[in-house]
Amino acid sequence: MDLKFREDGSFKIVQLTDLHIGGNPKQEEDLKTFRRIDEVIEAERPDLIAITGDLIWSEVDHPEISYKRVLDHIDKWNIPFAIVYGNHDSEANITRQELFQLQKGYVNSLAESGPDDIHGVGNYTLQIESAHSQDTEAVLYFMDSGDYAPKNIGGYAWIKHDQVNWFASEARKYAGIPALAFFHIPIPEYNAVWSIGKVSGTKNEGICSPKLNSGLFTALLESGDVLGTFVGHDHDNDFCGELHGVSLCYGRSCGYNVYGSLERGGRVIQIYEGKREFDTWIQLGKGNVVSQYKHQEKK
Repeated sequence: MDLKFREDGSFKIVQLTDLHIGGNPKQEEDLKTFRRIDEVIEAERPDLIAITGDLIWSEVDHPEISYKRVLDHIDKWNIPFAIVYGNHDSEANITRQELFQLQKGYVNSLAESGPDDIHGVGNYTLQIESAHSQDTEAVLYFMDSGDYAPKNIGGYAWIKHDQVNWFASEARKYAGIPALAFFHIPIPEYNAVWSIGKVSGTKNEGICSPKLNSGLFTALLESGDVLGTFVGHDHDNDFCGELHGVSLCYGRSCGYNVYGSLERGGRVIQIYEGKREFDTWIQLGKGNVVSQYKHQEKK
């Protein structure tokens, strides 16, 4: 399935994150989550749905049922979708490999397991073609940010050096082409952008990034082509901010079966063929839009 810019030169992505679907199909919180997902998608009609982790609670008795519920609900829209995993997706009763096997039969799923010789399940790229040819005009990177750090370090996992090297290798293939990156756990530079960057949006909790910095941001910056990154994980943060020319953005948590005071919704990202910029906003359903932000390359 090819991704292409629209005739007007635009391409729209809806980012959903932190759904935290449980095992009970009749649980009211999960039903509210699915209703909000539908409201967001209906309002925006995107070209791609990107889900950035914590789709389920994996400690339930049958996490495969929870995961299939999410996949069935997204797939019914007949819109291409891509997934990366979060720390809760495989922390208990199912592995990332088993999750990935469950989504193989969905024709709208563009997710790939990625190289076997690097850390994680779900390190892959998607290309967006020109509206008028098969030329690649934008690239999307998806990376598995893992779950938890070793106990002697504590906190959350970091994107490993072999993944950073994989990204750098992929970026060389697509040199000069505008790109975005999606993963679950914010990198440490999210702390810096809030402190010194040009920021728009909400920060209502601490940034739960890894304690160690593996250099992904430096690799993104050195590639020269990544315009922005999009994460989840922290349910009460939804800001975007620019640091050294790269915009670091949170999605808006969509799951009701979990903590968080922000109204549930999804982040929308719109990119443009031939331009190194994007517009983004939070869609709360039924056309209720908040927190608009624009990334433009500095001249």
